[in-house]
Amino acid sequence: MDHLIDDLIKLAFAEDIGDGDHTTLCCIPATATGRSQLIIKEDGVLAGVEMAKRIFHHFDPELQVQTYLEDGTEVRKGDIAFTVEGRVQSLLQTERLVLNVMQRMSGIATTTRKYVKALEGTNTRVLDTRKTTPGMRMIEKEAVKIGGGVNHRIGLFDMILLKDNHVDFAGGIEQAITRAQNYLKEKGKDLKIEIEVRNFDELEQALKVGGIDRIMLDNFNTDDTRKAVKRIGGKYETESSGGITFDTLREYAACGVDYISVGALTHSVKSLDMSLKAV
Repeated sequence: MDHLIDDLIKLAFAEDIGDGDHTTLCCIPATATGRSQLIIKEDGVLAGVEMAKRIFHHFDPELQVQTYLEDGTEVRKGDIAFTVEGRVQSLLQTERLVLNVMQRMSGIATTTRKYVKALEGTNTRVLDTRKTTPGMRMIEKEAVKIGGGVNHRIGLFDMILLKDNHVDFAGGIEQAITRAQNYLKEKGKDLKIEIEVRNFDELEQALKVGGIDRIMLDNFNTDDTRKAVKRIGGKYETESSGGITFDTLREYAACGVDYISVGALTHSVKSLDMSLKAV
């Protein structure tokens, strides 16, 4: 999926620079060289250092990056993550894109780390979702991994997830699962099948059909989640989803689910404050 990141970088530069950064071009000589440093302005988890290198080198292969802190490091206000040295025109034109990416990724990694720590001591892992910024999914999901979370499917292509609308349009749980199984056989594809169930009746139907990999318990309360996990009995992976907050996270983990999916990891995250300043 590297080409998607390359495309994102190209698009981001196109929308930012257009026919030229006239502010920089008018006052900075093409031969001028200098150095900038990435300064952390609030505590959190650092993410996007490797992406920053990629952005710098995409724009100007001669830019030199000296890294002091790696992705996944818990950072504090005042820390210096890296310095970058080279043509000043290049430093100024890459500055905002690097900051936009790193602040967003670090915000996601920081939030994810908070959820991961809340689940310590349990066997439950936190999953991301497809509730991502269009075009930025690959780097946002990478930030979840840096924060210690687990990626759910990347998109619609790498897993079959039969959600409520699929079930309703297909005519029921049994029809949805059997059509998925037949489709994979016909296409010769090896994809995992996950089925979302909204109640115990649908759970029983899913268990009756079988041939699946994971069951998503959608909007089950903790009592029902505990009963459902017991009923499934380890035969399939289990995932809790819907209406779960940070405050109720641990309660759901105590029910024995394998995964809890949290859209908030990517859809409503506050970016981590940082700046890229001339040395």
